[in-house]
Amino acid sequence: MIRIGFGIDVHKFAENRDLWIGGVKIPYEFGLAGHSDADVLIHAICDALLGAANLRDIGYQFPDNSDEFLNIDSKILLRRTNELLKEKGYSIGNIDATVAAQAPKLNPYIPFMQEAMAAVLGIEPDMISVKATTTEKLGFEGRKEGITAYATVLINKD
Repeated sequence: MIRIGFGIDVHKFAENRDLWIGGVKIPYEFGLAGHSDADVLIHAICDALLGAANLRDIGYQFPDNSDEFLNIDSKILLRRTNELLKEKGYSIGNIDATVAAQAPKLNPYIPFMQEAMAAVLGIEPDMISVKATTTEKLGFEGRKEGITAYATVLINKD
């Protein structure tokens, strides 16, 4: 049996924070605001995986009012999400994700994102597609107020 999941996450920029996207630290003047490290891409992927397996969402599994998850590395959340999938007998078929940001430019970091997330998930980097787009200066992303990430996943029942 195969199942499909979709996830979306949004974070606004914040001062005095590191910018983490796809498990990679990106040099930029701002980071993203959030309870964890605010890795918008990993959060969207976690939501897509959890949704595909009918395990609710990232906020349910890893509540943002819990000290356990304060400033946590989102790669840990991704690993735990994968463990939850495996407990239900699922494996990842593929991940297709898009990050919408006017700035910074993400294209040079995409291979590193694929490698970082694949290492956490125990899959090949080729199974993770990451794309970056601007919003042509429209909306909050276009005004450089924050970033949105979208993810679609395919999971298989083992």
